[in-house]
Amino acid sequence: MARILTCSRGHRSIARHTRCPRSAAGRAGEVCHDSAAIDCVGLGGNRDRRHCRRRRAGASGNIGADAVAKAAPDGYTIGIATASTHAVAASLSPNLPYDPIRDFAPVGMIGSQPYVLVLHPALPARNLAELIALAKAKPGTLNYGSAGIASLAHLATELFASMAGVNITHVPYKSSSQSMTDMITGRLDMQFATIAPSLPTIRAGQLRALVTSGKTRVAALPELPTVAEAGIAGYEAALWVSFVVPSGTSPRIIARLNREVNDVLESSDGTEALVAQGMAPEPGPPEALTERIRGDIEKWRGVAAKAGIRSE
Repeated sequence: MARILTCSRGHRSIARHTRCPRSAAGRAGEVCHDSAAIDCVGLGGNRDRRHCRRRRAGASGNIGADAVAKAAPDGYTIGIATASTHAVAASLSPNLPYDPIRDFAPVGMIGSQPYVLVLHPALPARNLAELIALAKAKPGTLNYGSAGIASLAHLATELFASMAGVNITHVPYKSSSQSMTDMITGRLDMQFATIAPSLPTIRAGQLRALVTSGKTRVAALPELPTVAEAGIAGYEAALWVSFVVPSGTSPRIIARLNREVNDVLESSDGTEALVAQGMAPEPGPPEALTERIRGDIEKWRGVAAKAGIRSE
């Protein structure tokens, strides 16, 4: 899925077209709310700019990424690069039409959205240690849902299972909303779920939240420890969203875009907009994004190889 964002005449070097591959391997419901992310960094709701958005579906978001890669490097096309289009896809798809490093120049991170590990309340586990003990006592009995084979949530759960030393059964769905329905009704035992849509069910007691999957605690669920804090040192998995431009774009334009994005991410309005989506803003230099992409490609390629996961 891709969006095109048309910006104003008053900011000629700021993106006139922003193509936004819908994230998380294109699985419906497993997205980083990229439209809200665009709005929060000032490429959306600014009154001085006029915008037109279109959606282009296909190829798990890779069509939109490929369009950005092949666009003219004139500063008028900005892409939304996600953990899916630039890390998971590259980890699992040897025939991508674009290279996530060579064909793009990084502008900067927008933010990361960890998962929340939720259980059906009937499961007798009140914390991560009890869940791991239960899974070890009944190998292969507990199941978990995701938004499809090779989705980021699938890889994140397999990473958890490997590091915890447990055997749990994957049940792939076409969307996270479908798996969430089965979680609530008790057909599924557990799931690494996106935070924002899970909050109402957690607060209503329909699901039990144990931990979040990021490096730090989540503002929307501050009482929950991270997986690492709960006993699995070094564990981290998150949906991240960033801005990229076609390779060859002027460093002057990239510097200006990076500065404007960071200014908004460091503002109270920008922070609040992302926190409302369960995301943590990550202002920083363009180079940090390249490091993140390289690291995640290696990380998820290793997880997929060990678990025998192949892209559909």
